[in-house]
Amino acid sequence: MNRSLDPQLFALSAVDGRYRSKLEALSPLVSEAGLISYRLRVEAEWLLHLAAVPELASELRLNPKVQDALRRLIENVPEAACARVKTLEQTTNHDVKAVEYYLRETLSEAGADPRTLAFIHFACTSEDINNLAYALMLADARKSVIGPAMQEIIAQLEDMTRSYRDLPMLARTHGQTASPTTLGKELAVFAHRLRRQVSQLKDVALEGKMSGAVGNYNAHWAAYPELDWVEIARRFIEDRLGLTQNLLTTQIENHDSMVEFAGAISRFNTILIGLCRDIWSYISIDYFKQETKAGEIGSSTMPHKVNPIDFENAEGNCGVANALAQHFAEKLPISRWQRDLTDSTVQRTWGTFLAHSLLAYLSLSKGLSKIKANPPVIAKDLAQAPEVLGEAIQTCMRRYGVVDAYERLKQATRGQKVEHADLVKLIEGCAELPLEAKKRLQAMTPDLYVGLAAQLVDLYFERENAHATARP
Repeated sequence: MNRSLDPQLFALSAVDGRYRSKLEALSPLVSEAGLISYRLRVEAEWLLHLAAVPELASELRLNPKVQDALRRLIENVPEAACARVKTLEQTTNHDVKAVEYYLRETLSEAGADPRTLAFIHFACTSEDINNLAYALMLADARKSVIGPAMQEIIAQLEDMTRSYRDLPMLARTHGQTASPTTLGKELAVFAHRLRRQVSQLKDVALEGKMSGAVGNYNAHWAAYPELDWVEIARRFIEDRLGLTQNLLTTQIENHDSMVEFAGAISRFNTILIGLCRDIWSYISIDYFKQETKAGEIGSSTMPHKVNPIDFENAEGNCGVANALAQHFAEKLPISRWQRDLTDSTVQRTWGTFLAHSLLAYLSLSKGLSKIKANPPVIAKDLAQAPEVLGEAIQTCMRRYGVVDAYERLKQATRGQKVEHADLVKLIEGCAELPLEAKKRLQAMTPDLYVGLAAQLVDLYFERENAHATARP
């Protein structure tokens, strides 16, 4: 086969092949180059941090060129640096050691003295670098890519909620006609649930450790027993990197906060699967119309088809992402004794997990932008289901002491074709109902029987606005 063709044709994963153009925002963060960049940042920050420890000031003095070189790596790792690290790894056969050697080369060129070079990767095990690199990776992906994509979906749902606040719609429970609602309120349910998961994702404090081979600061203590290494590490992890110190670990950071991070995204994705299936079903009964696109084909044999592919794509990608999240939850918190390497290969799929999640969000967002409610169809469906007023009638009858109200309505409506005139007659024949109640019930139609749906939409926005104002 001709490998001179587009290399994406030969990608082993769809996220690096078919879907790559949609995922460029994630690539600098969660790719191999991204991981190398974060490792270099952690190593550079650690050296700068050690130089700032007062007790080490006389021993570790970084000249201005060395400081500049370190800060440049922290701000922006050039592609050439990543390439050089990979070249070094061919010799070391150890990815983190290759990062250390690259840093040694770079600082040597900047005029670093042997003392400075000796403090590169000081008292660190590879996991000290890796756990912090991954935590920074996830934090940046949450802030700059995944979080905004989640918020975009919620914003679209909220716009639709406002637009359809008062649009009566037949509800269905167990797939059967049920008490009416409004389309806006049903969309608000999803917006509310998704907001909750986004809030929980924001609240996940990604943890990190810088405590050596078994988590006890053994090497740190051996070199400088007089220093408070727990506090030095805390300042590094929390004040310098913006993460949260995990005080008690083995060689590896426990990964519990990473699992919580994936869990919040997974719950968001699960709610999206429910949304996709509901929208898909509404499209199938013509409650929503889809915009058509010139040149687009829905079926290779049926020309009329306008398939809800965006919602199907979103549902499928959420499922793939959640399968990985489930494995994260089962695997990452477990390590044999003080360290095994099974977490290493699993963590390399963070990019895959986030990529499939992002693909789902982009597909869903696109799908939502292409649908509009179809009020005539929704109204017709509602008008043809007067039986749903049975709930209103029997409940009002109960108010006035009709003990067998439910049974009367069941006999008149269950499994039968009901006309509005039948309900009017039943109401008229109920001697226990006062005249005012009879008139109100007889005038009620399914489109008027939506309860407090519109007010619930208003309350949702009021409370969200209040929460937004209260947030720092």
